[in-house]
Amino acid sequence: MSNFMLSHTKTSVKSRFIHATKSFKVKDKYKILNWKQYNESLKNRGRITLWISDDAINSWAYTGSRERGGKIVYSDLAIETCLTIKQVLHLKLRQTEGFVNNFFEIMSLEIKAPDYSTLSRRAGRLQIELKAIKQKGNIDIIVDSTGLKVYGEGEWKVRRFGWSKHRTWRKLHIGINAETQEIIAEKLTENSISDAEVTEDLLTEVDGQINSFRGDGGYDKTNVRKELCKRKIKEIIPPQENAVVSKNPALKERNKVIKRINKIGRKEWKKQIKYHKRSLVEVAMFRYKTIIGEKINARKFENEKTEVRINCSILNVMTNLGMPISRKVT
Repeated sequence: MSNFMLSHTKTSVKSRFIHATKSFKVKDKYKILNWKQYNESLKNRGRITLWISDDAINSWAYTGSRERGGKIVYSDLAIETCLTIKQVLHLKLRQTEGFVNNFFEIMSLEIKAPDYSTLSRRAGRLQIELKAIKQKGNIDIIVDSTGLKVYGEGEWKVRRFGWSKHRTWRKLHIGINAETQEIIAEKLTENSISDAEVTEDLLTEVDGQINSFRGDGGYDKTNVRKELCKRKIKEIIPPQENAVVSKNPALKERNKVIKRINKIGRKEWKKQIKYHKRSLVEVAMFRYKTIIGEKINARKFENEKTEVRINCSILNVMTNLGMPISRKVT
């Protein structure tokens, strides 16, 4: 091989190596600053210590107005307590009834747990609080949605043998507080409902003044922009790549973003606006599916809503026990 060809080959290999090195991105590393406190909070999430306050025991029986028909024996608090225990311990309704009754026997309490049919019948009418700590000042909300399986076959069975019945899914829409990472708004819908259709419901549920709204491109809809404009909420939503300036006065913030992206580029705009914080809501959904699971056990749609809302309330309690505080390691 001639010296020219050998030199050319070495140069070509070297240039490819340099190009590959430049394109390789080192994964960012983070250090947890409050590891001791966070470690204790993780332990506390697994503690099985269970107690029922005197107020709860005294409020176990129903004391409201009576209506004609079947007699109401248990209060809403009693039903919610049993369903919360069911979700924390991943029990079925009959197992929940047996667990709570056995717990009362150990405590020598002369009260009974609602039977499983009562728990199922009353679940859909409960009003569940998300147990998020009220924050002073304005709130930065981040929204997104994820799918939860109601029933159907597992993925392995489908790949191996195909469908015998189609799986049914629900769509969980959540809004989290960017500072505390608590779920402050939640709505369960059919899987055909788009993210933009439930935005107004999520905003209405938030207890406090909303400063900014972060969402992905699925929220780049006129009805969402109009609602945010009406409420005077800062819009942190990336417009579509082929978006053009509109004459609609409700889209003035979107028009500013389009002009800014055309000037500095989409990537730089996301950096300046701190759009990356939107990943916190994806972490919250990962937390839900890791701790609670990807499946809904209830079969009635109203009961499914209650089950998912209790799950979000449980996650907020765990979040309030302690979260990691980290910084990027250079």
